[in-house]
Amino acid sequence: MVKVGVCGYGVIGQRLADGVALQKDMELVGVADVAPTLAIRALKEKGMPYALYLASEENRAKFEQLKIPVSGTLEELVRKCDIILDATSAGVGAKNKELYAKYNKKAVFQGGEKNSVADVFFHGYANYEKGIGKQFLKLTSCNTTGLIRAVDCLDRDYGIKKVAITIVRRVADPGDYHRGLTNALQIDKAPSHQAVDLMTIMPHIDATGILIHTPVTHGHIITVVATGHKKITKEMALESFLKHDRIRVVSTDDGFLGNASFFRYARDLGNPRGDMYEIGLWSDSIVESGDEIMFAINIPQESVTIPETMDAVRAACEMQTDRLEGIGKTNTYLGMGKWK
Repeated sequence: MVKVGVCGYGVIGQRLADGVALQKDMELVGVADVAPTLAIRALKEKGMPYALYLASEENRAKFEQLKIPVSGTLEELVRKCDIILDATSAGVGAKNKELYAKYNKKAVFQGGEKNSVADVFFHGYANYEKGIGKQFLKLTSCNTTGLIRAVDCLDRDYGIKKVAITIVRRVADPGDYHRGLTNALQIDKAPSHQAVDLMTIMPHIDATGILIHTPVTHGHIITVVATGHKKITKEMALESFLKHDRIRVVSTDDGFLGNASFFRYARDLGNPRGDMYEIGLWSDSIVESGDEIMFAINIPQESVTIPETMDAVRAACEMQTDRLEGIGKTNTYLGMGKWK
C-alpha cells in the first residue's frame, strides 16, 4: 500500500485527496494547507474524513479558534508518506521540493509549476514509461492533459504528424474573483503553451495553437485540426475515441450543447462538486477537411488532471511498470468508462 499525502487543499488538492481515497492500493495519509480556507472549513463540517496537517505555523491560532483538529505539520506528513502530491500555488511547489528532497521522498507537481521542478514532464497515456521510478514528476495543465488524451489516442492508432489547436479558455474557476468581472474576450500570443507542451511530451508531432480567454467558469473548449501520416476518416477517428476510457463521446442532439451541459450532467449524475474526470468529445464535431480531421473537446478544468496524477503515483512508485496496467488500475478505481 503506497502512502500518499496531498499538499495544498484547494481546487485541485481536494480532488486529488478524493482521487487517492478511491484507489484501493493507495493510502491517503493526510492533507496539508496553510490557512483555514472555505475548503478546510467544509472538511471540518464533513467530519474531517482526512487528517489535516499545517503547512505553516503562521495560522495555527486560527485553526485552534475554529476548533479545526490538526494532526501535525507538513514536515511530519512528508515523513509519513512515500509520495506527496503538491497542489499548491505556482512557485510554492518548487520551494516545497526542498523538503521532499530532504527526506528523499517522491513528489508529483501540478501544471502551474515550471517544468524544471521535475525529472519528467508526465502524461499517463502518452509517456507513462518515462515516469517509472523517477523521484519528481510534473503534470501537464488541464488543457494540455485533455488535449494529449485525444491526440495520443489517434496517434497510437493511426500516427499523427501535425496538429493545430484553438483553445476557448475559461477565465477563472467557479468561486474565483481575482480575475475581476469582465465582458470581453482576450487573445494570447501564439503559439499557446499547450501546443508547446504537447510537443514536449510528444516530440514527434508538430503542434501550434491559439488561445482565447473567455469570461466563463465551467470548462474550456478546444478545437483540433490533426494531420495523420495517412488520411484519417471520421469513422476511423470515432472508432478510436469510443474505445478510450477517458474520453466521453457525446452529441449536440443528445443535449450536450456546450460546456455548461457537461457541468449540469455531472451534477445530475451526483458527481461530487459536479466533477468529470473524462473529457467530452462531440461526435458531430468530427469532420474531414481534405487529408485532415477536425474535432472539438470539452475540458473540465477542475478535475481532468486527477486520473493522470494517479497514473504518476503508480509510475513513480513503480506500482505498475506496464503502461496499460497502470492506467487501467486508475481507470477502474475512478470508474472511468462506466458510461459505456
